[in-house]
Amino acid sequence: MQEQEHQQWMQHALQLARHGLGLTSPNPPVGAVIVLNGEVLGEGFHEVAGEAHAERRAIADAYARGNGHLLPSATIYVTLEPCSSVGRTGACTDAIIQEKLGRVVYGSTDPDLRHQGRADALLQAQGIEVCPGVYKDACDHFLRSWFHAIQTGRPWVTAKVATTLDGRMTRRQNFWLSGVETLRHAHQLRLESDAILIGGNTLRTDNPALTIRTPLQTPSPRKQQPWRVVLTNNMLSLPPMATLFTDEHKERTLLWENVKDFRVLLNELYTRYGVVNLMLECGGRLLRRFLEEGLVNEWMQSISPMVGAGPDFLVPGDFLPQEFIFQRESLIECERDIIIRGTLG
Repeated sequence: MQEQEHQQWMQHALQLARHGLGLTSPNPPVGAVIVLNGEVLGEGFHEVAGEAHAERRAIADAYARGNGHLLPSATIYVTLEPCSSVGRTGACTDAIIQEKLGRVVYGSTDPDLRHQGRADALLQAQGIEVCPGVYKDACDHFLRSWFHAIQTGRPWVTAKVATTLDGRMTRRQNFWLSGVETLRHAHQLRLESDAILIGGNTLRTDNPALTIRTPLQTPSPRKQQPWRVVLTNNMLSLPPMATLFTDEHKERTLLWENVKDFRVLLNELYTRYGVVNLMLECGGRLLRRFLEEGLVNEWMQSISPMVGAGPDFLVPGDFLPQEFIFQRESLIECERDIIIRGTLG
C-alpha cells in the first residue's frame, strides 16, 4: 500500500515538474510535493535557472499555507535526488535538514558522479528517512535530455520534420504542408526547446520567425523565445532584412559559418548558452549531416496524406552510412495528418 501511495505522489510531483519544461535549462525541470496523512502541505517546481529549486518552493508554499509547523512529520516527494551542492542557490539537502522533514522520497538519481547518492548519506545522518528510486523509470524518461547533456556535454537533439507520404518536404505551391493543428504540436516542441537550428538555405527560402506562437499550452510569461541558430557556409549570402535579424527577438539569433565539427558546435551551445534541448527545423541536407554524425536523439515527424508534392526529399543523397532504429513513443491522428514521435538508436 505504501509503494502505491509513493507512486501516486511521485506522479503528482512529475506533473508539477512538467510546468518547468523549456524554462529551467541548464538546470533540470523538477517537481516536489510535501504530504502528511494524504494531504498536500505544500508543492512547487523549479521555474527558472538561478532561482529556488522545487524543494525550496514546496517548503515556502507549506509556510504560505500555514503548514510550516507540520513539516517534521511530513514526507517530501521529489522527482530528482535533492541537490547537495551550493550553486546559484543553496543546497536543497540543507533546506530539508533545516526544516527537519521526516522523510524524503525521490525518483531519479543525480547523473553527476560528483553528487550522485550524496543526498542519501547527508539526510540519513540527520535521522531523515530516504526512499530513492520511486517511479524511477518515468522520472528518468522525463529527465533524459538533461541526463544526456550532463553525460555528453551536448544538447539532446530532436529533429522535427514534415513530409508527404512519399517523403517530400515541400509542396508544388507555396502552401503549408501540415494542417493547422499539426503546426500547434510543432510550436509545442518549440515551447519545450531551448534553441532551434536551421541552415542558411532555409533562412533564404522561407524567412522563418522560429518563434513560439500557437503551442498546445499557454506559455509561461517567463519563457524566453528559443535561441535561433543559423548555420551557413557564407554569412554574406544571408539577407540582412530577414526576420531573424530584424524582429524584436533579434538578440536571440546566433550565426555560425563553415562549421566542420558539429559536436564542437553542440558543446558550445550547451556550455555557453545553456541549451539542453535543441530542435532541428532544417532542410534535408543539413539534417543528413546530423544523421551521418549520429547526433539525432529524437524524431518527430508529421505525415500529410498526399503523394507527388514538391522536389525536396527528407534525406537527399545516397544511403546513409548506417541504419537508425526508430522506437515509437507516440502516434497522434491530427486532423488529416499523422504525427509520430520517438527516439533514434
